[in-house]
This record gives sequence, structure tokens and C-alpha cells, in this order.
Amino acid sequence: MAENNENLEDMSQEPMGFSDKVEREINNGIEADKLASEEEIAENQAIDEESFEMTAEEKLKIELAEMKDKYLRLYADFENFRRRTAKERLELISTANADTMKNILPVVDDFERAIKSFDETTEVKPLKEGVDLIYQKLYKTLESKGLKPMKTVGLPFDAELHESIAQYPAPNPELKGMVVDEVEKGYFLNDKVIRYAKVVVGA
Repeated sequence: MAENNENLEDMSQEPMGFSDKVEREINNGIEADKLASEEEIAENQAIDEESFEMTAEEKLKIELAEMKDKYLRLYADFENFRRRTAKERLELISTANADTMKNILPVVDDFERAIKSFDETTEVKPLKEGVDLIYQKLYKTLESKGLKPMKTVGLPFDAELHESIAQYPAPNPELKGMVVDEVEKGYFLNDKVIRYAKVVVGA
């Protein structure tokens, strides 16, 4: 009976030791898995941080490329605008010259007819009247295009408008510094000086 009791105690103790061992192994496995998970989480965080840094750098590169592209497009647009404006300006000047020439051609025709009439008549008066009419016609044509003569004689000398080519002793003090004679007429074109008047100034 005593032996049976000892055997029963041994049998009852063996499963208890085995269970402890199993439980210990399970706990060890849980601890190992926990440590592995923590290491994996830390590694993933490091990878995420590195990925974030790379993403920020790439984002800056993309933004820089976009700004460079916008700059190049803007520069190209400006160059196209500059070329187009220059072309339009040249075309405008060419068209304006063509329009002026077209208006002057009838005057040229009148001069050609007047030259032919010189051989057909010996009377001076009709020729003079014809030339005067052609001059008036030419003057009105140019005036319609904005041409306007300067008034100089009797006005104070103005270096912005006049070119003094000589000085003449003024007959009275009031004429000192005044334009006393005009050698070559000056002209405005739309209120802009296109030829300075050559004048004689009282000294």
C-alpha cells in the first residue's frame, strides 16, 4: 500500500512539473515574441522616418523643377511678346510710310505735268500759279499727317527748338536773345520736333 501511494504521488507530481515547464516555455515564447515585436516596431519607425525624409527631399526637387519650368515658360512668353511687338512696330512704320507715299503721289503727278508744261508755254505767270497750287496741295497733304511748321522770328531763342547758326547785333535792347531771322524752317510732327529751326539770334 505504501508503494502504491508513493507511485501515485510520483505520478501526480510528474504532470505538475510538466505543466510548469510548458507554461514556462509559453511565457518565454510570449516574451520573445514581445521583444521581436518591439524591435520590428522600432525598425519600422526608423524606416518610416527615413522614408519621410526622402519624401520631403523629393518634394523639394519636384517643387524646384516646377518653378524652373514656370520660369522657362514665362521667359519664352516674354521673348515671343517682344518679337511680336517688334514685328508689329515695323509693320506699323511700314504701313504709315506706305500711306504717306500714297497721299504724296498725286502731288508728284502734278509736278510731272507742270514740268511738261514748261516746254509748252513761255508765260511765267501761269507756271508760277501752277507751282504754287502744287505747293499748297503738298503742304496740306503733309499737314494732314501731323506736320506743323515752327514759329521762330520775334520769339526768344529756345535751345530745345532752335539751332543758332549766327548772332546779329540787335538794333535795340529788346531784341537781345531773340530770334531775328530764320535760315531754315523747323517742323513738328504731332507736337514732336523732327527738325530744329536754324536761326539768327540778336546779340
